[in-house]
Amino acid sequence: MQNQSLNPSGPENEHIVENRELSISEALIPVVLLMAMLSYNIFIADGESLGAYSNQIILLIGGVFAAIVGFFNKSTLKTMIKEIWENLKSVFIPIMILFLVGALAGTWLVSGIIPAMVYYGLQVLNPSIFLPASVVIAAIISIATGSSWTTSATVGIALVGIGTALGIPTGMIAGAIISGAYFGDKMSPLSDTTNLAPAMAGTDLFTHIKYMALTTVPTILITLIVFFIISLNINTTGSADISGLLKTIETTFTITPYLFIVPGLVIILILLKTKPLVALGVGVGLAGIFAMIFQTEVLKALNKSEVTALFNAIFINTEIITDNDKLNELFSAGGMQGMLWTIYLICCAMVFGGIMDGIGALARITKALLSVATSVFGLFSSTVISCLGLNAIASDQYLAIVIPGKMFKKAYHDKNLAPENLSRTLEDSGTVTSVLIPWNTCGAYQSSVLGVSTGEYFMFAIFNWLSPIMTLTFAAFNIKIKQLAASKKVKA
Repeated sequence: MQNQSLNPSGPENEHIVENRELSISEALIPVVLLMAMLSYNIFIADGESLGAYSNQIILLIGGVFAAIVGFFNKSTLKTMIKEIWENLKSVFIPIMILFLVGALAGTWLVSGIIPAMVYYGLQVLNPSIFLPASVVIAAIISIATGSSWTTSATVGIALVGIGTALGIPTGMIAGAIISGAYFGDKMSPLSDTTNLAPAMAGTDLFTHIKYMALTTVPTILITLIVFFIISLNINTTGSADISGLLKTIETTFTITPYLFIVPGLVIILILLKTKPLVALGVGVGLAGIFAMIFQTEVLKALNKSEVTALFNAIFINTEIITDNDKLNELFSAGGMQGMLWTIYLICCAMVFGGIMDGIGALARITKALLSVATSVFGLFSSTVISCLGLNAIASDQYLAIVIPGKMFKKAYHDKNLAPENLSRTLEDSGTVTSVLIPWNTCGAYQSSVLGVSTGEYFMFAIFNWLSPIMTLTFAAFNIKIKQLAASKKVKA
């Protein structure tokens, strides 16, 4: 999904720690406590029951409960620490990407790139089609790059800016972007999750993509229809206000098409399969150069030293004040510092997930689901529930593909189901729902990059929550459920 494996040795090599003495009720104790605490914090205490870092603290408390359960079942501290360390190592690259995304947002702001995107976008994107157009644009970029993360960090930021200027609620905008980005991510042969799912299930990449289209295409079409309907029933600021916004942007920044050289080059580098760290690093460096060339007045207004202003944009924060309150909110960026909340959340989630894996709870919960899958629909349902649960418990979409893939592979074979049934279900319920969990790496990332909380965009990320419903509908009515060919009925 990030166009890069979270596990340096390859996510398909994730092992599953199993504790034979752990019962299902014991395995669920930390999960129930964690869900209860997070639910209270998010829905009742507005995310601040324990201060600004409540979710992070709650995840650590959940980890403590999991460790206590593990100690009572003779799990060793060494095993837990080992799994925590493995988890933390696995997110090193994503954390570096997050830092660069923060720097990218800051430098693309002071260089005028984001303002230029907003300026030209306001003139091209009509408010009446903005939401469905955002779905399509995000889908195209994500298919081309194989990365929903890159899509959000580039065109996603610009679309949020344009939509905000048009007066469209940010939750709707983010939902449209995420829907399109994850559709493209699923259908792109360049995506790592799209390669991982068939590898886990035992089928090939293009068979997987072709079979996945059966559920994915109807889902994205429904998503587009819903956004068209929403677009017809929302009020926007209108052309008069847009004219005022354009004038303010022109007055504040030097707007020129040359600024698009930077994002254009970043996209080209990604299409050439350049590592995300390199591509984003080039984007930050070039944006800094362009800021010194085109936006000297902006830098001087921020700080007497232009170099200091640029470094503040990269590492700390930037606020560019205009005569328009709406633009003032848009033209602010937190730099690398602004990504720390998300990074702390990811690290705490990895601690909890590592302990749960170390005590054997993840494997025990998945096996319990497998034991009740007596019918074909039950098997699909158990797979979906397992993927959703692991996205919430382990906070990592790779584990939500790897563990159910390993656990359910033989069960699908025994039910005479072709492996692409499993690979499709893993993607429909594991890949796309990760972004709906606030403490999942994907949910935390998208929320930070787009500047919209998961609670705001949840209901509008239509493609993401509709995908598992669609795959279960196909299973319930036996629509396009491919049987295992006689020649392939071999031991799984």
